[in-house]
Amino acid sequence: MQWTTLQTAMAETGYIADDDLAMAIHLALSLGRPLLLEGAAGVGKTEVARVLAQVKETELIRLQCYEGLDAAQAIYEWNYQRQLLSIRAAAEDGETGRSVEQRIFSEEFLLERPLLKAIRQDTAPVLLIDEIDRADEEFEAYLLEILSDFQITIPELGTITAKSTPIVILTANGTRDLSDALRRRCLYAHVAYPERATELAILKARCAGIEAQLAGQIVGFVQSLRKEDLEKKPGIAEMLDFAAALMGLGIADLTQDPVVLQATLATLLKTQSDRDNITTEIAQRLAGKAA
Repeated sequence: MQWTTLQTAMAETGYIADDDLAMAIHLALSLGRPLLLEGAAGVGKTEVARVLAQVKETELIRLQCYEGLDAAQAIYEWNYQRQLLSIRAAAEDGETGRSVEQRIFSEEFLLERPLLKAIRQDTAPVLLIDEIDRADEEFEAYLLEILSDFQITIPELGTITAKSTPIVILTANGTRDLSDALRRRCLYAHVAYPERATELAILKARCAGIEAQLAGQIVGFVQSLRKEDLEKKPGIAEMLDFAAALMGLGIADLTQDPVVLQATLATLLKTQSDRDNITTEIAQRLAGKAA
C-alpha cells in the first residue's frame, strides 16, 4: 500500500492525515517499526491507532499507561484467587506436590494483559501504547526489551515469541521527556492542531450534512479559541462535540443567540477557570471574527 493510498483509506474513515503523518505511518508499516506520535492532548494521536486498525481490518489492543504501571498490569499475571481455590481443592483430594504446581501455573490460570495478548494474535493487531510518558521510566525500559524482540518470558511457561509482529503506535503528550533509547527504537511524527482546511475537512467528514457557513464558523471559532489563554485547549473531539451540539439545537449561525453559544461552550471548555475566562463578550467577539 502506497502512502497516498493509505492516506485516502484513512480519509474514508473520517481521519484526515496530513502528508507528513501519512508518510510516517506508511514507513512504520513498511519497516515494521513502532511509531511514536507526540503532540498536545486532543489532536488525534489515539485516533490514528483506531483508524489504522479499521483500515488494516485487524484488532486494536490498547495499553493505557499511568504512573505506577507495572509488568503484571501490562503483560500478564496469574489468577491468584483461582489458584488458591485449586490448591485448596487439591489438598482436600489428597493431591500435593509438583502435579498441583504444574496445573496452577498453566494457561488455564494465566491472565493476558495487552502486551502479551498483542504478541499472541495470529493476525498482526494494532497495539496502542497510549500516553507512554505517564508511565515510569522503569516501565519504559522494560517495554524497550519487548519492542526489540517481540517476545515475553514467563518463568513458569517459558518464552513466548510473537506469532505476528504487532503494528505498534505509541502516543505521548509531553508529560515528561522520553528516553533517547525509546526514541531511537521508534519512527516519529509530531501531530499538531490541524490547519483550517484540514480541520474543516475533518468536520465535514464527521458531520455529514452540516451547512458550509456553519462549518466555517465553527472551525474559525475553535481555532481562535485555542489562541486564548486556556488551561486546556479544545481538541478535535471537542470541536466535533461543539458542532453536534449546535446542529442538534438548530443553530445555523454562531452569532444568532449569545446565550446558546455560551451554553454550548460546555463542549469546548473543560475547566471552571477556562469557563470564567471566556465570557459572553469574548465568545461573541470570537464568533464575530469567525462569521
